[in-house]
Amino acid sequence: MISTTFTEQFGVDHPILCGGMTGLGTADLIAPVANAGALGFLTALTQPTPEALSKEIARTRDLTDKPFGVNLTILPTIDPVPYDEYRAAIIEAGITVVETAGSSPEPHLPDFHGAGVKVIHKATSVRHALSAERKGVDAISIDGFECAGHPGEDDVPGLILIPAAVRQLSIPVIASGGIASGQGLAAALALGAVAVNMGTRFMATTEAPIHDNVKQQIVANDERSTVLVFRQFHNTARVVRNTISERIVEISQRDGATFDDIAELASGMRGRKNVLAEGAMEDGMWWAGQTQGLIHDIGTVQQVIDQVIADAEEIIGRLPTLVR
Repeated sequence: MISTTFTEQFGVDHPILCGGMTGLGTADLIAPVANAGALGFLTALTQPTPEALSKEIARTRDLTDKPFGVNLTILPTIDPVPYDEYRAAIIEAGITVVETAGSSPEPHLPDFHGAGVKVIHKATSVRHALSAERKGVDAISIDGFECAGHPGEDDVPGLILIPAAVRQLSIPVIASGGIASGQGLAAALALGAVAVNMGTRFMATTEAPIHDNVKQQIVANDERSTVLVFRQFHNTARVVRNTISERIVEISQRDGATFDDIAELASGMRGRKNVLAEGAMEDGMWWAGQTQGLIHDIGTVQQVIDQVIADAEEIIGRLPTLVR
């Protein structure tokens, strides 16, 4: 087995995370991730209320006795989110590790640390990672340009970003974005990371709570099957290339375009309902990374994790033979 400071500090068998994914981070996926020896994160805001989150944590515990965490994404919203209540639900449930993303986690750190909760913060640049370190987070998940979701505005890929972060940070660094295989895990460890975060790869598993059409589309797609949206609004996001996302790009490039012009097309609720739930692949914007080009089958979570670890171990074991 591959042992790192991550596996030691977080009490898991493998240096693999399944980070928070809106609409997917439920017990159906996260319990199998935990049972397979990795660290998965329920997505707090996938649940409509803090009370519903408490129930989802309990449901996950009914399915696994191994560690898992909760993702708390902190973003400006039209309707205020009761973050304090979600945070309280996480603490009261006895969760020991939280993944934060979006805005600064600083307001939440005193309560989390006071309850003995470790905090992993997702960052898309070294400067933001350093800021989070100064505020007291326990680890950084550094998100390269290849990732699904919001890669920031610097366009720095993981091959550069990971070692740049490792060089300047004194806390553990988790590699995120562009990783879906044992080759990626071995490379990330060679670059100085202590673990990897995979999202798109876990979408293409039998347990992922999404329509089979989505899983099949990920397998069919290649590394060119994404597009960047919202770039004109300085909120760049990587999503799957389809009719809706290409329409969003076209409208956004018009003179004087505002986000209101694409809001209906870009609706997260539309993507989750039409695509993720109903399998209408061209009728909503949905999220996946460039790693689609590395995903060639749909397996169980256990099979995916076992294969990633086996391939990484084989590569790591072979590398010393190259030194003369």
